[in-house]
Amino acid sequence: MVAMAHDNTAQRLRTGLLCAVVSASSFGLSGSLARGLMNAGWSSASVVAVRVLVAAAVLVPIALVQLRGDWDLLRRNASLITAYGLLAVAGTQLAYFNAVAHMQVGVALLIEYTAPVAVVGWLWLRHSQRPSAATVLGALLGMTGLVLVIDLRSGLAASGIGIAWALAAMIGAAAYFLLSAHGDGTLPGTVLAAGGLLLGGLALLAAGAIGIVPLRATTDPVVFQHLTVSWWLPVLALGTITAALAYVSGIAATRLLGSRLASFVALFEVLAALAFAWVLLGESPRPLQLLGGALILIGVITVRRGETTPALQTPESSRQLRLER
Repeated sequence: MVAMAHDNTAQRLRTGLLCAVVSASSFGLSGSLARGLMNAGWSSASVVAVRVLVAAAVLVPIALVQLRGDWDLLRRNASLITAYGLLAVAGTQLAYFNAVAHMQVGVALLIEYTAPVAVVGWLWLRHSQRPSAATVLGALLGMTGLVLVIDLRSGLAASGIGIAWALAAMIGAAAYFLLSAHGDGTLPGTVLAAGGLLLGGLALLAAGAIGIVPLRATTDPVVFQHLTVSWWLPVLALGTITAALAYVSGIAATRLLGSRLASFVALFEVLAALAFAWVLLGESPRPLQLLGGALILIGVITVRRGETTPALQTPESSRQLRLER
């Protein structure tokens, strides 16, 4: 029985890590594809709105099949889906757009990607899940690597308004991991992703309609390093790969690994973005960025060794934990 439980836990860990890496890699592709569209005349808000709505169009039919007419399940989780769509999807994007309007992109990203630290702090303060020494060490290594990977050569100047928006984006990113862990065993991840992306996309369109973010798009060809493609191809890839696949696999990873570990594995998104920018845009990584990538990898491994999250326990102990709560 003990061996069977251990095997099941190990399988959940492997599956969770695979889902997390798939999610991070998929998210990491979005930057290079979006850059191509923006170079062709798209506004960043339009890119994200279309990306999110295409993903919703892909996932909603699948979600309807999974619901099987159980609208009561949707009603019981309405607050979770709404929070996910408005905070984890639309809120994060809107906050990031406003942040980069007042500060350098690298600094805004650095602040937003401190979300794993916020997740650790929230779980400690709210749920008394005190991080181990290995988790703290891994967090320090990961954040140090993040500083090296993200390009801060333009300087560290930033306005107070920009910092406030970047912190809001960080809170939204942390909410993504915390909210993704909810609904396990009741609400399918695809249903949560589909509902959240649909609400988030509509919220972004509304924000553009009232002038909070600019919405601008063209049908001009999109140019990458070695090829030129029609505009619809990167749009389709953004919606299906960097949003639909990324969000569904991210929710699955968080439910299997727990919010804390999943948030640190998600730092691989930065490395994936670096690799895709190299291949598609010809932006070669610098030696310091490669060193930062190695530190992120070491940090994630260290956090994994220090983690004993409820998500990695046996199903029986997980059910007991939910009963005790």
